[in-house]
Amino acid sequence: MNFITKLLELTMGTVHAKVSHRNRYFAEDETALFDFAEALEDEPPPRSSIALNGIKARVDRVNVDGLDRTRDDVIRGTVDELFKAQDFEDVIVRAHKVRQALDNLGCFRNICVYIDVSSGPDATPDGLEVTFQVREMSRVTGGVNAAIGENEGSVVLGVRLPNLFGRGERAQAAYSLGYRNTASFNLTATKPLHIKPYLPEVSGSVYQHSQDYPWSGYHLLDRGVLFDVAFKTSPTTKHTVQWEGLVRDVTVFNKTSFQLREGSGPHLKSVLRHTISVDHRDEEVFPTQGVFVQLSNELAGLGGSVAHVRAELRAQASHTLSAEAGVVLQASAAAGLLHDVRGTQPPDHFFLGGPTSVRGFQQRGLGPHCDGQALGGRVRHTASSSCGVLASGVHLFAPLPLPGARSGLGALFRSHVFVNAGCLAFPEHRGAWSGAQARALSLARVSLGAGLCVRLGRAARLELNYVLPLRALPPDRPHAGLQLGLGASFL
Repeated sequence: MNFITKLLELTMGTVHAKVSHRNRYFAEDETALFDFAEALEDEPPPRSSIALNGIKARVDRVNVDGLDRTRDDVIRGTVDELFKAQDFEDVIVRAHKVRQALDNLGCFRNICVYIDVSSGPDATPDGLEVTFQVREMSRVTGGVNAAIGENEGSVVLGVRLPNLFGRGERAQAAYSLGYRNTASFNLTATKPLHIKPYLPEVSGSVYQHSQDYPWSGYHLLDRGVLFDVAFKTSPTTKHTVQWEGLVRDVTVFNKTSFQLREGSGPHLKSVLRHTISVDHRDEEVFPTQGVFVQLSNELAGLGGSVAHVRAELRAQASHTLSAEAGVVLQASAAAGLLHDVRGTQPPDHFFLGGPTSVRGFQQRGLGPHCDGQALGGRVRHTASSSCGVLASGVHLFAPLPLPGARSGLGALFRSHVFVNAGCLAFPEHRGAWSGAQARALSLARVSLGAGLCVRLGRAARLELNYVLPLRALPPDRPHAGLQLGLGASFL
């Protein structure tokens, strides 16, 4: 026991041990698991290095302080992982994982972890006591936030009811308004099912969404319901199964072309959708290593007036070329296939071009147009037809060539050079897909550019690029010069 006590004293900068004057070392609102106690001297005190693996230790007791509404069975199922620890390093690693699991419940605002030597009549010679100090969320939370969409920002007013019945259930209402005549409202209820290792969540939503698409000459209004089951098959693999039923009304503008008008009007749509994503990146916005793959398959036609099969694949791979210089090579690709049976409307088509996809073209500026309006992946002359999309990009990211660019405010910025390419394939007859694909690949549009990227939060970024279209064909709408992009997903 004396060895464990000495070990905790040596690692005070890494692991919080309980002491009689707790407030001297940590604040009540701290959220990090491993924080360094603030030094009283100007010079940092010397620290001792010690190997934690192989040091015998076990967890005798786990305490969770600050519980009010949260049920004990949920907490017990989460912290049981700690009792499997075999040594001191294992205790620290498992405590970190349990803290993350408690945070993922969505019930707590702050979670602090303290490790102390076990005491009392049931204490073992190598025993430890782990205490999680939590602060539950308020019964009602809300606020005004910003959301990022397809090269558009929106203001979101939301109200949330977290941990409704003590097991992580939540309900929320949100209203968003964008500058491009975009407005949406949704009510969502979510129920986590605490089944390890899948950790599924079941949710249901009622929503309304409206938006103008001036590049294609129509206004979209969707009203529908959405049922969603999300679960994980590994820490990096997530599945989502959805059923969506909606009434979609496409209203055209005064000068919209006939090709787009014939797909307008109200339609009833029933969709079954499955999405799988595998994410091995170290971060989302500026990854330095790792691979991300997302595949979405959609089947429409289980009722309603719209029937099609739609598949979309997105992939991204990053590799650090020079850790010292911070240079990262990134390759990304997107592919899609739409097989139209009946009633498919313009919002279901594939579109390319714009500051977040194939740069160097106007928004939806790549591919077929009529009267200056983008038609997207649309095929006529056949009762059952297909279309597809292929796009790719190669980027070279680096910190700004300025002192301190890799820390503080400078860490939010990156410079980059890139090459984008993309094409649309449209077979005119059944069985002509391979030929249309080959023709489209031979006519791929290409652009080259360089610019500045700024991280916005944890999942979005802003780009200011100077782009030169190297290859464009009629009736494309190329855009040479400066281009500003805002979004959460870039090619």
